[in-house]
Amino acid sequence: MKAIPLSRRKFAQLLGAGAAAALVRPAVSFAKQSEHLPATSQVVRLSANENPYGPSTKALKAMTDSFTLACRYPDEHNNVLIDKLAKLNGVNRDEILLGDGSSEILKLCAETFTGKERGTLVAADPTFEAILSQAAVNGAETVKVPLTSSFAHDLRKMLVAARGGLIYICNPNNPTASITPKDELREFIAKTPRDTMVLVDEAYFHFADSPDYESVIPLVNDHPNLLVARTFSKIYGMAGLRCGYCVAQKPSIDRMHARQMWDSVNIMALAAASASLEDPDQVPNGQRLNKEAKSFTVHELEKVGYKTIPSQANFIMFDCKRPVVPLIQAMKERNVHVGRLFPSLPNHMRVTIGKSSEMESFVSVFKQVAA
Repeated sequence: MKAIPLSRRKFAQLLGAGAAAALVRPAVSFAKQSEHLPATSQVVRLSANENPYGPSTKALKAMTDSFTLACRYPDEHNNVLIDKLAKLNGVNRDEILLGDGSSEILKLCAETFTGKERGTLVAADPTFEAILSQAAVNGAETVKVPLTSSFAHDLRKMLVAARGGLIYICNPNNPTASITPKDELREFIAKTPRDTMVLVDEAYFHFADSPDYESVIPLVNDHPNLLVARTFSKIYGMAGLRCGYCVAQKPSIDRMHARQMWDSVNIMALAAASASLEDPDQVPNGQRLNKEAKSFTVHELEKVGYKTIPSQANFIMFDCKRPVVPLIQAMKERNVHVGRLFPSLPNHMRVTIGKSSEMESFVSVFKQVAA
């Protein structure tokens, strides 16, 4: 088949049209939406904690405008985004390190602060596992500390287990969507010896609305061993573009930067991230839509007797009262993909909060397979 040539202008028009369609928010009920999308008509992807609404319209325009810059290295665009992030977070620009998603930030932290000569990695169980694998590859001992009965990090036991190196705290935590209370975390950071680094992963920061939660970025100025990771993958809908950053004091940033590949964030991601910060609607709209769909889903699960862990993220985790793997497989056969098994919680299912129609599909299929 002969390829049809497509001009840059036409491609941009098509991309803009697709973005506009994705951002339409029809004012109809969850039930009515489900009438137009049968539960198994297409794959419903609720497995990776993605934002189904995607980047803002400003970000999409910035991406298309950056096409002509694809031949250039992204140096100056790095600086533009760093300046914006420094201002947003109330820190100096040399206290910001950009990364290829927050995944690169976690990898750099593991490489820089753990290993046979530097110390252990201590993390919760369960939590986001990537940094555990990266530390192990780096030759570090890894220690898992079970969450408390309220699904918070057991900070006292984590501190006891530390041997220099790095303590990793995902807050809100993935996969449980739970938080570690702000007062406990603040006290823990103050008590941690300075030869032990503390990495707080705030990937889901924007979704947390509990009065018992707050960012620890304001504490960086007083704690040279504190590192904070953020990402554009979640509330900003840029999981496929890969852009994240770290906030820490300059000596820590310098140590990590020395291990980083040059220009690891591509120019399109930089343009989209910078534009996202200029869109006043992206964050509040994402928060509202997530809250609405999450409330519906939690309510529907509670009606049939399933209790969720209180969620402060864009996903939920709940007790299925039986081994979860057969349920995951049965749902996948019906084109609804949910989170994987987390061995320390073998009866719990993690489900990303998608669009309202997707959550209708999830509820319908889950009731079928759990019956």
